[in-house]
Amino acid sequence: MVIYTKIRDIEFDNIAFLAPMAGVGDMAFRELCANFGAGYTVTEMVSAKGLTMGDKKSAMLLAKGKDENISAAQIFGDDPEIMASAAEKCLYYHPDIIDINMGCPAPKVAMNGGGASLMKNPPLAGEIVKAVSQAVDIPVTVKIRKGWDENSVNAVEFAQLLEKNGAAAVAVHGRTRAEMYSGKADYEIIRKVKEAVSVPVIGNGDVTDEQSAAVMLEKTGCDAVMIGRGALGNPWVFQRINAYLNECRVIPAQSLAQRMAVMLGHIKKIIEYKGEYTAMREARHHAAYYTKGLRGGSKFRAEMGSLESFEQLEEIAYRILKENEL
Repeated sequence: MVIYTKIRDIEFDNIAFLAPMAGVGDMAFRELCANFGAGYTVTEMVSAKGLTMGDKKSAMLLAKGKDENISAAQIFGDDPEIMASAAEKCLYYHPDIIDINMGCPAPKVAMNGGGASLMKNPPLAGEIVKAVSQAVDIPVTVKIRKGWDENSVNAVEFAQLLEKNGAAAVAVHGRTRAEMYSGKADYEIIRKVKEAVSVPVIGNGDVTDEQSAAVMLEKTGCDAVMIGRGALGNPWVFQRINAYLNECRVIPAQSLAQRMAVMLGHIKKIIEYKGEYTAMREARHHAAYYTKGLRGGSKFRAEMGSLESFEQLEEIAYRILKENEL
């Protein structure tokens, strides 16, 4: 039986979603994950102020890949009017959903009024959701956290306020802003949010494989799971989760040859979109994830830290295969 969910009138056959990730969730990576079964993808977060001022970099982040299916454009900011204007500009890139970031813990965002800092100002957060919802005719969703810190855990009340102001779904990361990405995600708070609102709730935090996805669903009752860091160097995680949830089937682990082929294809796609110079510098980060757990992995990751050309990466992949042969 296929497990599915809906956000307003949009139906998702696969409930394993790719989380928005600044610096890595570009079009090439989103397309890769979509091809491996991600039911939903979200752009890297885009500054609403930058977008409305004509910043080219912000606009580039919104381009939708031809292999992406259902996707969202994610924006951040702290001014309702500017956020609404930015949402309207996003429509040029044909997203299915507008997602508002109210969960980013990064200092450059959270300390400037955006991201997770909005959880300290619920009235403003509500105004932003209302303004954006009134500005566009596609669903508006919001990504939030457990709270700002353990002394201000307010995800339940916050989610209710967002729903009241027009949010069509809420994604909840089960950590506070103070925790960043440390410790364990609190599934209990996600469950409480799910019980408190009528819109779909997407659970986020510590989902890295099919078993952890099943645990998230069981413990929280959420409508979908969102995978972030667990997809890095591991885009087939979506395929595995879908098979496990929909067919009670466990897919065999990818061979090392398949792993290297996917890595090379991933970096080649970045080159296609951004050119080799930029792509190879981004490849240093991505490629390292594909070598986790391999014999001699630390040595290869050190080499990948200075990649300059695709040929270098191909040569490293060849040596990885050779050195890990049984």
